[in-house]
Amino acid sequence: MPEGPELHLASRFVNRVCKGRVFTGRIVKSPVHKSDEVSFCAQAYIITAASRGKEMQLILSETEDTPKSLSKGKKRKLTELKSTRILFRFGMSGKFQFTTVSEVHKHAHLQFFTNDDPTMVLSHVDVRRFGRWEVDADWSKDRGPDPMFEYQPFRSNVVKNLESSAFDRPICEVLLNQKYFNGIGNYLRAEILYRLGIPPFEKARNVLKDLDENPPDVKPKMKGQDVKVKDKGPKVDILHLCHTVPLEVVNLGGGGYDPEGRSADYSKFNAWLQCYYQTGMNNVVDHNSRTIWFKGPAGPMAPKDMKSRSPVKRRKKKEAASAKDNESPTKKPKKTGAKMKVEGQSKRKTPNRRQARTKGLSAGRKPVQGTKDETKKVKNTPKQTKKQLQGVHDVKGYATRSKVTMNDLKNPKKTR
Repeated sequence: MPEGPELHLASRFVNRVCKGRVFTGRIVKSPVHKSDEVSFCAQAYIITAASRGKEMQLILSETEDTPKSLSKGKKRKLTELKSTRILFRFGMSGKFQFTTVSEVHKHAHLQFFTNDDPTMVLSHVDVRRFGRWEVDADWSKDRGPDPMFEYQPFRSNVVKNLESSAFDRPICEVLLNQKYFNGIGNYLRAEILYRLGIPPFEKARNVLKDLDENPPDVKPKMKGQDVKVKDKGPKVDILHLCHTVPLEVVNLGGGGYDPEGRSADYSKFNAWLQCYYQTGMNNVVDHNSRTIWFKGPAGPMAPKDMKSRSPVKRRKKKEAASAKDNESPTKKPKKTGAKMKVEGQSKRKTPNRRQARTKGLSAGRKPVQGTKDETKKVKNTPKQTKKQLQGVHDVKGYATRSKVTMNDLKNPKKTR
């Protein structure tokens, strides 16, 4: 599921591909998606993006500049007339792609068209359709400040509200409460708690009660490296890791989010993970049916009927497809001997049961065994005419569709 770092990477991607481009025409929405239509009418407009926690905004701004001037790279002052905001929540699989018209993903649910030649499309892709968008919407009021880029307001929001009943729950569940930890998701909470050795089912208030509203004076190392905690001097706390650990993901230079639609390279992201989905780690399903990964004791507030989930072996579709391509195609062995079809001869059909039953019957005569030339096959179907059934009344019960056994046909009795 996309978390704070992935939403921020998506906004950076949109700003990069839309820079210097002008969009035009109708905004196309997929008919299967339940979100609102975007009725933004403008002959020419530009697109910018911003993120905050697990939300992202597209800002559409009308401009008087001609589209062709921007597509050629000429720098001109843009005059903004009217604008609107579209607020996105990505759900489980949302992302943005920038492609040609012919390469648009089949699960693209919202499309914006440029005036380039050829026309390019910025599309919101969501395979599982758990994501949503709202038109003319601002950031949600029930979500707190962003831990990455609003660090001081984020700390203050948590420390000032520690008396709230929300902090009576286990720390692993509180970390997913977007009212206080906007942008923290399942893999981030596991990594944060693991680095500090905090049991996931420790009471949240006990973990956070001694923290200061001001951040500790530490300088974390970025680009995927851990924040080193020194014995001397100020130590990082859990709120500080909520700020630095997501930034490490942003600075990996690649990873789980691939906005350009290619098969993502997870090698850097997997090398960065220390706890989440790693071998040797424990996992427990919390009270909200979410799986928390950890090492050591679970904590005093662990569920009474602790359940764990076996890790699923993940294999990339691309690797599976390439493995099939490398395999030599297996051909079916040719039929030999009597099973081969000889040219000019047709396959002999095996007589069915009804044909065998009527074999030896001649129209107007008693069945005679072994005289093939004198026999005539009569089908016993309700649609037959009287003329077809005239000669078979000698056979006892045949025309009246009574039970006729094979013995009766082989040894016919004298008719009355």
